[in-house]
Amino acid sequence: MTAAYGDAALASDETASTRQPPSFRSPSGAMADSFELAFDRRQWSAAALTMPVLIIRSGRDFWSRPEDAKTIVDEAPKAERLDIPEATHFVHLDREAAGRGVFLDAVKRFLGRPEG
Repeated sequence: MTAAYGDAALASDETASTRQPPSFRSPSGAMADSFELAFDRRQWSAAALTMPVLIIRSGRDFWSRPEDAKTIVDEAPKAERLDIPEATHFVHLDREAAGRGVFLDAVKRFLGRPEG
């Protein structure tokens, strides 16, 4: 999974191979969205998400807010939510005690189920 994650990140930037070691650029769009959310100006509505959506909320996340996760779950017709109390914003990189296994199991289960 780690290799696939790294490969996908590098593939997302066509200039990745122009640097040594290869690296990807990450646009600041998420920062702009967060700034707007802090002033209660949402960029989009989750009601437009018609596919199944898994919202994972880490209890020790310094970036996302619990009310934002709730809004997505309340609006998206096929959303489900998982809270991992001891996890951080980087739950996919956390240790087992901080919820990494819970996160990975949930993602594998969600991706492995038939779309309904």
